[in-house]
Amino acid sequence: MNIFTKNNLSKLSSLLFKKQCVFAVYLLLALVAGFKQYHHHSYNNYLIFKYVYWHTVDLQHLYNNYPEYRDSNHYGPIFSIFIAPFALLPDGLGCILWNIANVAILLWGIYSLPISLNKRTIIAWICAHEALTALFSFQFNIALTGLILLSFSYLIKKKEVQSAFFIALGTLIKLYGIVGLAFFFFTKNKLKFIIGGLIAFAVLFILPMVISSPAFVIQSYSDWYHSLAHKNGLNASLTSFQDISLMGIVRRATGNVNIPNLPFLLVGLILFALPYLRIKQYKHVGFRLMLLASTLIFTVIFSSGSESPTYIIAFAGVAIWFMVQQNPKKWWIIALFIFAFILTSLSPTDIFPRPVKEFIRLYSLKALPCVIIWLTIIYQMMKEDFESYLIADNE
Repeated sequence: MNIFTKNNLSKLSSLLFKKQCVFAVYLLLALVAGFKQYHHHSYNNYLIFKYVYWHTVDLQHLYNNYPEYRDSNHYGPIFSIFIAPFALLPDGLGCILWNIANVAILLWGIYSLPISLNKRTIIAWICAHEALTALFSFQFNIALTGLILLSFSYLIKKKEVQSAFFIALGTLIKLYGIVGLAFFFFTKNKLKFIIGGLIAFAVLFILPMVISSPAFVIQSYSDWYHSLAHKNGLNASLTSFQDISLMGIVRRATGNVNIPNLPFLLVGLILFALPYLRIKQYKHVGFRLMLLASTLIFTVIFSSGSESPTYIIAFAGVAIWFMVQQNPKKWWIIALFIFAFILTSLSPTDIFPRPVKEFIRLYSLKALPCVIIWLTIIYQMMKEDFESYLIADNE
């Protein structure tokens, strides 16, 4: 019996494009990853997150190494409130529900985008494997990607206060969230956005004091700064599992760990800012989505703290870039996307032999396709007229 009939393939395609199917698959991924890692006692990241709540309640230093886990926390004090509902549960249930909450926020962000429903669904499928990689590490980066997408979408929908809230929440949990400010020029109600942002930052700054004390929270923000500064210095190690970035590629290719981040960041920021000169393009949804893709990728490839599970952020940018293309059938666009999917998304899997995976890791090559695509985005944003881009927003 041939199951690959035209009728069966049509039914399968129809099923895969249903939002309910995407949500079911992501739910399954969250359940499987959470259960597997808990069952194998491989959930150290979750323990770090869980104890942010308990250490806040007990007024204990948030950034020390503790015997309950084999690392240190690097998230802001507001994370204690975010993780609280899960920290109060047994670890097995907390692990699974934490993963589910992360993918729910990611999908919320993807399906909020001002692009056709089918394209949103394809973006979700493209991101699924990278999301799974992050789920195995219980990474907050999944939810953070969703928060960045939401900050963009709500700003486009003229809901400035909600957008500002998502930016404030993402920033005070993990500094990457600040990149949501890149969309500031797309709003006409700038004063409303600024006031909403200031209020959101103030409320979220104060909120952890409800379960601790003002003095403890203020001290914790100082401790957080020193923790991040220390971590940044460790990331540049030539054998680290982090620094999967443009700087990491150069440092590891040359063997020079002392190459500083600053020159790369300055050049990167100049290139990132160049498309802002095309003010007349701001009104076009295609241009805005390209800036979103640029922002997501930039956040990762110019961070020495980037590790493999961080690439859910960048790969969401890759997926958006691919789906925005006016002519996605151009051979070089397809080739570049396939290159990214294989080297960035699939390189940690057993598709690659162990020596090849180790070579890719040691030279931070997971970042390479994203660097090339980011430069392509900047070129396209500077050259193309986005008025001709057909970006449907069909519910």
